Amino acid sequence: MNATHEVFNQAEPLTDVNLFSGNRALQDALAHHHPGYDRARFVALGAEAGSAEMQVHARLANTHGPVLHAHDLRGHRVDQVEFHPSYHALMTSALRHGLHGTPWTLGPGGHIERAAAFMLFTELEPSVLCPVSMTYAVAPALRPNAALSRDWGPGLAATAYDPAFRPFDGKTALTMGMGMTEKQGGSDVRANTTRAVFDGDDDWGRRYRLTGHKWFMSAPMCDAFLVLAQAEGGLSCFFLPRFTRDGRVNAIHVQRLKHKLGNQANASSEVEFQDAEAWLVGDEGRGVPQILAMGTLTRLDCALGTAGLMRQALSIALHHCAQRQAFGRRLIEQPAMTAVLADLALESEAATALALRLARAVDRTEHGQDPDGFEAVMRRVLTPVAKFWICKRGSAFGQEAMECLGGNGYVEGGGEGVMARIYREMPLNSIWEGAGNIMALDLLRALRSGPVKDAVMHETAAARRAHAAVERRAQWVAEALDGAADEAGARRLARDTALLLQAAQLHAHAPTEVFDSFCTARLDQASDAFGLLPGTLPLDALVARAMPTPEESFDE
Repeated sequence: MNATHEVFNQAEPLTDVNLFSGNRALQDALAHHHPGYDRARFVALGAEAGSAEMQVHARLANTHGPVLHAHDLRGHRVDQVEFHPSYHALMTSALRHGLHGTPWTLGPGGHIERAAAFMLFTELEPSVLCPVSMTYAVAPALRPNAALSRDWGPGLAATAYDPAFRPFDGKTALTMGMGMTEKQGGSDVRANTTRAVFDGDDDWGRRYRLTGHKWFMSAPMCDAFLVLAQAEGGLSCFFLPRFTRDGRVNAIHVQRLKHKLGNQANASSEVEFQDAEAWLVGDEGRGVPQILAMGTLTRLDCALGTAGLMRQALSIALHHCAQRQAFGRRLIEQPAMTAVLADLALESEAATALALRLARAVDRTEHGQDPDGFEAVMRRVLTPVAKFWICKRGSAFGQEAMECLGGNGYVEGGGEGVMARIYREMPLNSIWEGAGNIMALDLLRALRSGPVKDAVMHETAAARRAHAAVERRAQWVAEALDGAADEAGARRLARDTALLLQAAQLHAHAPTEVFDSFCTARLDQASDAFGLLPGTLPLDALVARAMPTPEESFDE
């Protein structure tokens, strides 16, 4: 009892829960795409990611953000970023659980398992997953330079995180970043002005000296970066380590750290290069397609990350509404709130399903399990579609989930306001690695790369037979794909293709009531706001399926 009143009817924090055991949508999708997955691995990760101890690390890493030390006390450049110990604890956990380079050393299914684990870890803390994602994605981009792959590959797949600032050959594990955008160009990287001058050959290949800048370069304490620069033969891709071959600090000068809306635990920097030592990856003039071998995988992680944030926001909203009472009943029992929660549950499960389907396409193509090329076409389509739609829905999802908590969701509270942190994080994945228009236009380019319409129609055949709304949407998509929609219609095509493919995935592995409800809510009617579901849908069942903890139910 306080001096003035008793505190009651306040929901307890959602903590010390197993994020995997309570996520039925993820379990079903994972079992469908990779029946032989290591369940014990996910139970262990789910327990760790949902633990109070790790949640404290997430709070501290965001509350005490990175600090740039450009110079030492005597004025010498040092260009180092200091992180709170909790940041390093989170990175240690992420690498130990293999969220970075390990899928490249595993057999078939490795990318699917890694994708599911990435979504789970996002529910703990997404900021640290920026360098983790780039480390994962760099492997195919490095392949043209066999020497770099040989010398750096083992460290990029190692699981013993090492934050030390020293040359790569003295570290237990390595991380990678990338730098593409410059002040004058943004997404138009062909406007880049950073120069690369040939400097000779060595055992890593063609060596260059880079002079210029990058306007956004995240995780500047990574051990190396892939960057774009203008060589004599045109825009090219270069491998840029933090240390030169002879052990000196490379001329990568960190100018300042960005003060961002969200993603507070991660450092995003502005950098300048002054005759920095780098090595060519691929051929001169082929920088964009070369670095996009990395970019397509980080786009996968944008979709996975947003799906994970959706699940986290939904879980917090469900947990709160199962405890909070108003007007004589728990919030979760009130029909208007039930409709909102059920709608959020549909959106979250559909995002999880589509993101993991993309991961399967990556897995099949990377492991040579695509004899007819079908998965390659689906990967080409799914990458921009999933990135566009899942990430585009994230901000509205976060706002609606926050509203379920009312004012308690809006406050920061010294870093304890997790829902506010989620809301600030949501826009990032929609911007990073190509914003909405870039993704929609990339879908148009994909139409020229293979038999897209045939692949999409084959992928959705069973769902089209099962529900008339799927067939109607498929007919529109097929006509648009045939007509090669103009740029003004690219977003609508991306949205409708995403909804069609989400319906197909829910038909494949979700309960019938989830599939039918999705078709009604997303294909039969407009979804311009959450909570507009018709009362004829099994709202109670949708909410019950999404509850984050076994002991906490809709019926209690």
